[in-house]
Amino acid sequence: MGKTTNRLVEALDAAIAGRGSDARRLLARLKQDTATVISDANPGDSGAAAAEVDPFFEELDSMAQAIAVLKSVPADARDHFLAQGELISSVVVARVLIRAGIPAVRVDARDALATDNHFGRAAPDFEMTRVRAGASLAGPVSKGLVPVVGGFVGRSFGGQTTVLGRGGSDYSAAILGACLDAERVEIWTDVDGMMTADPRIVPEARVLDRISAEEASELAYFGARVLHPLTLAPAIERGIPVRIRNSRRPDRSGTDIVPAAPPGEGSVRSIACKRGIATVDVVTTRMLMASGFLRTLFEVFAKHDTAVDMVTTSEISVSVTVDDLARIPEVRRDLEKMATVEVGMDRAIVCLVGQNLKYTPGVAARIFGVLDDVNILMISQGASRRNVSFVVEGVDAESVVCRLHRAFFGSGCA
Repeated sequence: MGKTTNRLVEALDAAIAGRGSDARRLLARLKQDTATVISDANPGDSGAAAAEVDPFFEELDSMAQAIAVLKSVPADARDHFLAQGELISSVVVARVLIRAGIPAVRVDARDALATDNHFGRAAPDFEMTRVRAGASLAGPVSKGLVPVVGGFVGRSFGGQTTVLGRGGSDYSAAILGACLDAERVEIWTDVDGMMTADPRIVPEARVLDRISAEEASELAYFGARVLHPLTLAPAIERGIPVRIRNSRRPDRSGTDIVPAAPPGEGSVRSIACKRGIATVDVVTTRMLMASGFLRTLFEVFAKHDTAVDMVTTSEISVSVTVDDLARIPEVRRDLEKMATVEVGMDRAIVCLVGQNLKYTPGVAARIFGVLDDVNILMISQGASRRNVSFVVEGVDAESVVCRLHRAFFGSGCA
């Protein structure tokens, strides 16, 4: 059912623009594609499954019509609309498992995962999720049933449907695993595991058999798309091991994410790349000898709910990177009340991750020696000692990753 949420976003955008007929057409096509999947997976017995998903599409159609009239959608209604894809998929998967002889039962994700009401990017309420998950999932498991729960979706304390943000399905798995004290959390995806680089950029990238939780978290945050950046925290905090496996090649062993770094490994373990970011440069002499200026500056980003990835400072300037570009105009407007502001679009962060990079002589020299003809826009070395990050123009990103992989791993985009 790939790209279902993207298709729901497209239909929602059409409705907001007042193009109700386009929105309904897009939803009808999605319904037909879903029916095809159901029929293929349940030959001769697809009627019951189709009837079970029909109410979801009826609700989507009604919502699209109303939104097209209003030409707007409240945040809670937007979450409710976008959540339907995962809820529908859980119905389909449960039906497929039952047909395969596995005693599965579909459980509404909203009955298991509790969140706050930060619509669009809700945060889990672990205490309440522990209660809800125990009530909705432990019972079926004790009866030998396999509960099927859609990811990405939860319910706020006010009863509204919420979503965790894009890529939140893996995060849901880790949250539920932690709240149920699971023996292990397995993330089955479409790659063999965590790798020395993105294989779409570096075909020669190698799978890492083991990697520390800290390294994996850094890689996820800085662009390794195998994991949602928040996935590991719930499981690791409770000492639950996490394994990454490839659902298309289940014979591969994957990557085990362990509490501590494997011994005897090289200084650089992997290279990540986060594209589509922006740099914001703030310059003002008011920073000189001024206490509280940085606090005021970052209050602007907080006001507009815009997270900052990297920060570098000098006596009269601060440069930051952000990956949520939606609110940059508002951020810029407020910053310009106190300083000169320059925004650079289509930038990329390249991040090298490993243990004790901060204290490994020669790493920086090797990095920037390889890139002596590339314009480096920002440089940051994490206090965690596990990463060295820098910003380049987006058009240079792939070449930079290839050259670094060749320098540290002996191969790269030959």
